[in-house]
Amino acid sequence: MINPGEFSTGDEDILDQRNGHTLPGTFQLEDGCIETSEASESRIIQSEANHLKRNLKQSSPLVPPLNFALVEDRIYRSGFPIPTNYPFLEQLGLKTIIYLGDDDKVKDKSKDKKKDKDKEEKKEKKKEKDSKGDIISKYKAWVETTDIKFHHLIFESSQEPFINEETQDKAKASLKIALELMLDRNNFPMLIHSNKGKHRIGVLVGLMRKLFQGWCLSGIFEEYEKFALGKSEYDLEIIELWQPELTFRKDSKPEFLRT
Repeated sequence: MINPGEFSTGDEDILDQRNGHTLPGTFQLEDGCIETSEASESRIIQSEANHLKRNLKQSSPLVPPLNFALVEDRIYRSGFPIPTNYPFLEQLGLKTIIYLGDDDKVKDKSKDKKKDKDKEEKKEKKKEKDSKGDIISKYKAWVETTDIKFHHLIFESSQEPFINEETQDKAKASLKIALELMLDRNNFPMLIHSNKGKHRIGVLVGLMRKLFQGWCLSGIFEEYEKFALGKSEYDLEIIELWQPELTFRKDSKPEFLRT
């Protein structure tokens, strides 16, 4: 049974609304409509849910670069970072980035006139190069907004068997610089990367495993192939045979160094 004191008729509701009053358990909205406490609570919950969704949508997801992995404590490897990776890298607190990559300078090797088909192919290649240049420009601009020390070391992509002596010398000089940077723990946390994080970084990590940690070659080659997804005889030859002379400070050597 409903008690008269707990229920109001429609006429009374209209009368109360006209008089500017609301009944117990109801709320008067700005447009004059009456809302029950249950409806009000539901509206508040929905509003909070929508606000949370907006915040989640606005927050940038943390996306690591291609082939990102931990090498040793505070040393990471990866492919070339793109803008969607920057928030992730910022979380690492990096002090140093080593980029083993091609020379940015544009080389024009052709001087003779070409046919229309060759010209079209050249235009397509130029578009790809411009796109790559734009990515590199954005990357360097982002690095400049941080306190990260950036080292672009030239290491041309190997095109076996067309590897000349000059290319080898440049690659070894860059690898020597990178290795000596890795011998100073004051440079950590550190990211080492190439374009895809496969062969060139595989060589650098392989040399680190051999020279710094005394890994056996079978273990080094296994790790190399895990990322490279295939063998490069030139890369494996450098790892196995090259013995560079490196210098480092004993007071800042990394803990993983076996001496």
